[in-house]
Amino acid sequence: MAVSTHHHVVLFPYMSKGHTIPLLQFGRLLLSHCGKEPTISVTVTVFTTPKNQPFVSEFLSKTPEIKVISLPFPGNITGIPPGVESTDKLPSMSLYVPFTRATKLLQPFVEETLKNLPQVSFMVSDGFLWWTSESAAKFKIPRLLFYGINSYASAVCMSVFKHKLFTEPDTKSDIEPVAVPDFPWIQVKKCDLNIGTTTVPGPALELFTDQIMSTSTSHGFLVNSFYELESKFVDYTNSNRKKSWCVGPLCLTDPPNKRVSTKPVWIRWLDRKLEEGRPVLYVAFGTQAELSNKQLMELALGLEDSKVNFLWVTRKDVEEILGEGFKNRIRESGMIVRDWVDQWEILSHESVNGFLSHCGWNSAQESICVGVPLLAWPMMAEQPLNAKMVVEEIKVGVRVETEDGSLEGFVTREEITQKIKELMEGETGKIARKNVKEYSKMAQAALVEGTGSSWKNLDLILQELCKSRESNVAND
Repeated sequence: MAVSTHHHVVLFPYMSKGHTIPLLQFGRLLLSHCGKEPTISVTVTVFTTPKNQPFVSEFLSKTPEIKVISLPFPGNITGIPPGVESTDKLPSMSLYVPFTRATKLLQPFVEETLKNLPQVSFMVSDGFLWWTSESAAKFKIPRLLFYGINSYASAVCMSVFKHKLFTEPDTKSDIEPVAVPDFPWIQVKKCDLNIGTTTVPGPALELFTDQIMSTSTSHGFLVNSFYELESKFVDYTNSNRKKSWCVGPLCLTDPPNKRVSTKPVWIRWLDRKLEEGRPVLYVAFGTQAELSNKQLMELALGLEDSKVNFLWVTRKDVEEILGEGFKNRIRESGMIVRDWVDQWEILSHESVNGFLSHCGWNSAQESICVGVPLLAWPMMAEQPLNAKMVVEEIKVGVRVETEDGSLEGFVTREEITQKIKELMEGETGKIARKNVKEYSKMAQAALVEGTGSSWKNLDLILQELCKSRESNVAND
């Protein structure tokens, strides 16, 4: 008779929705996985802070088994407004370094909580929370890092960093493409590399160094992706650092939204477009990307000129910037929404045939999972590398280009119009649509019980990390 085993897993996401959501989805995956294994049970505990707890609790409302513990976020941080506990509330992302540094003040509360919790089998904490490796080591808990990026971006950055591609005296300009030594078919520009290649002395480099150093005492990396999507890059990272486990796509753990009440107005609008046989372009840039009023106006005019039906989700008051005339002109073809929306529900809608996105990894992967091609407009962090992967490597999208080739450059209405038409009506768009449907099938297969690559990886994590924990305890 098989012996029953119980695991207790602690998840500690960084205070940013793009980092928090996939780790909460991983918690769901753990429960689902162990629920199908009669000899294994699991308890999941999530650490967060008071201002982030309402979002976390609401997200997990259909998974009440996951326990949420709120730890007091430090106050009186120089440069950080009072009450700000997440990056989307920061006045500027230039405050990322002091904000992230301040999270170390949570360490005593984390350790006091760990002391009073039932035995923890392993911890998954965000790579930005570098100091959690010290806490895990103190309690002999195996720790996995989670950065929220794919293996493609990690591998390219590792290769660039290893070969000092942009640090030599003959370094090219910020916008001149250079071949990546370990992947010569990939060409990157210095401005593509907003992560993992910081070399300028100062607080940002010090923080980056601390985060990298913390990996040496960690057990490996949890990656929100699936092996079939980027196998050569997974293999590269595994041969050049601690092991990575692909356990995604984690968005597939989200329960389908079965509405019994009234549908939101934008879903009713999409229903109407489906009945009319009019494909829709979904437009959204996440919670942190900011468009200037000038760029926002150019985007609006480009959408209008394209004659494509579009659903645009934005936090800005477009009508105030553009005037009432724009809203009247696009009354039939476009809809602008300023409310919070369920992006997964929108992307899954049959009328949506394209996604104009900043190419954050969560958004890009959601689009791939539902078989919707991307119009990639990267703006920060690893988004330029995600865009390269989407457009050049797996060919499921089209790239929007700035006038000067830089990341922060201006995008004209003509460029926007042309690329929208290319995605929605052109030959490149047809190829992207065909490819993304194939990757969507692979994504679904990766999490199939017993046979999927990500399902098997989760098996390996449970076996390996829990044995490691038992060994640590036995040696005490």
